[in-house]
Amino acid sequence: MTVNSIASATGRIQSAIQRAAARTGIDFDYLLGQAKVESGLNASASAATSSARGLYQFVEQSWLSVMKQHGAEYGLGWAANAISRGPSGRMTVSDAGTRQAILALRNNPEIASAMAAEHASDNKDALESATGRTATGTDLYMAHFLGLGGARQFLSTMQTNPGANAAALFPAAARANRGVFFNSDGSARSLSDVYQRFAAKLGDGAGNAGNTGNSLPGMQFAAQALDMDGATVITGANQSAGDALSWASAALSGRTAQAQTASLIKPTPDTARLAYLMLANLGG
Repeated sequence: MTVNSIASATGRIQSAIQRAAARTGIDFDYLLGQAKVESGLNASASAATSSARGLYQFVEQSWLSVMKQHGAEYGLGWAANAISRGPSGRMTVSDAGTRQAILALRNNPEIASAMAAEHASDNKDALESATGRTATGTDLYMAHFLGLGGARQFLSTMQTNPGANAAALFPAAARANRGVFFNSDGSARSLSDVYQRFAAKLGDGAGNAGNTGNSLPGMQFAAQALDMDGATVITGANQSAGDALSWASAALSGRTAQAQTASLIKPTPDTARLAYLMLANLGG
């Protein structure tokens, strides 16, 4: 893969995450961090030890469940209508070809990002009710990793016994994700160890899971690589992403008229082009 094709793919992924964050209110940095942890931003990633696939490594049952609930909202009513929930709660699709087509959507970054954001939004209220505090990005990641029920158990147990053996509480997850639950010497990690490990990997996304402040989610990434109708615009050689970001921020931030005039009156061509595209991409 060439440098340009990698940049184009990365720009498409970041823009997809950006749109999902804006639509659901789930923090862009969290969603980006989750995708980095799960797949390294590889929309075609697959797991050797489970059915997990795609940018957010949805396993089959989780994907069918979120598609059943939210697919129609994204023009995927054909998929949502084909999925049924059995008496045991297991999601099924009667036609094998349709089932494979639905599961293949996990490799589409736009759809995967939207479903990941919807999944996080669905879990947020439930986790906040269970823990009695605002959900962090790491809390939401635990719900993606272990399912909502598993996350509730993990977080409630960690509150009272942070040193508990995580693998003993979640043996199936530990078998499929040995590197998460065990140290390199084979010793088992505690609940607190597992949680802090994910928090570190998620980085800034491990903070409050909702958008804060007046900034638009992902603006700094949009200034670096903008995906507009499949064409990624990279910052020109003579202008930095920061220049474009400053220009666009001034247009949105409600500064004084004097400050706006100083920063907006004469944008350079590269800066103006990037900032315009960024604002258009973010709905500004």
